[in-house]
Amino acid sequence: MPAEALAEYVAPKRVLLWTRPATMRSLGEAWRIGPLLLGAAGELYALGHATRAAERGRPGYQSLSREARREIAAAALRGGYSDGTPVNYDAVRIPLSAEESLEASDHSPELPVGYADGEFRVRWQPGAPLQGAPTLADFLAERIELLIAPPF
Repeated sequence: MPAEALAEYVAPKRVLLWTRPATMRSLGEAWRIGPLLLGAAGELYALGHATRAAERGRPGYQSLSREARREIAAAALRGGYSDGTPVNYDAVRIPLSAEESLEASDHSPELPVGYADGEFRVRWQPGAPLQGAPTLADFLAERIELLIAPPF
């Protein structure tokens, strides 16, 4: 499983009479494991959005959402990623200390990982309770098993 790019989306910025186009700032690489991203230095992120770097091209005016996706793909290209490179952006860092995780679990029920019952646990859907959810260790073991020996 190859590593994917991890980036921060930098919105367009107006400077005097010109507008600097949106771009992506590199944060390193990460491996996608279900709803999580595992950073190269061992940090854990909740999956945000993903795109592939691509030329903007001429507007097709199919829909506003399609034009927005094309602009985001072009921002990845402007950020220095080669054409076709998968780029994850807007990922949220998940705190891996018990104190930070307890605080984040109370205020961020949309994060897929939280701390409950003395262990890190993985929610299957946003807002689901952490009690009874699988532990992070069990979740990662299952995902790694599926990567090593896919069922098909």
